[in-house]
Amino acid sequence: MSIRDEQREKRRHEILETALDLFIRKGYAATKISDIAQSVGMSVGLMFHYFESKEKLYEELIRCGVSGPMSTMAPTNKEPLEFFEGTAELIFQYVRAQPFVAKMFVLMSQAFFNEAAPKGVKDVLQEFDIYTPTCLLMKEGQANGTIREGDPYALSIAYWCAIQGIAEQTAMNPELPCPESDWIVDMIRRKTK
Repeated sequence: MSIRDEQREKRRHEILETALDLFIRKGYAATKISDIAQSVGMSVGLMFHYFESKEKLYEELIRCGVSGPMSTMAPTNKEPLEFFEGTAELIFQYVRAQPFVAKMFVLMSQAFFNEAAPKGVKDVLQEFDIYTPTCLLMKEGQANGTIREGDPYALSIAYWCAIQGIAEQTAMNPELPCPESDWIVDMIRRKTK
């Protein structure tokens, strides 16, 4: 990659970070492309060299927000409980080290309820299903005796909503301590007597 390409990519990432911050603070509808351009110190015209519209910029962030969690659900040979432990730990490491990641959880939560979201964003969100592959792993863990009994879909919801809530709190209150990942996993772990 050339120096020019690196600079362009760095500037593009700066725009994404700034837009993410504005979208979660002001909301999609209230954020103007001129707000984003002004915050990154560029003209609106130059901004369109990076993103053709506010809608495309928002859609890019939503695609990022979908691809992150879905990439964690790639097929694995790990035992389900080990997978859930590793996934929670990895996500919390990212959330603590990279405010962008924590803020993405806030954006995604808002996007699901955003009636003003463009059609392209709604289409991307329609494809997002973290619970089905998680549910399959829950069933596998129940079969091998490591995951507690109960509705595997409900267990999947408990696992992901706990991570979601912690990530959102970390984004909005970075000075607060982040809970340990094994606390989350203990919700789904089969108790031994």
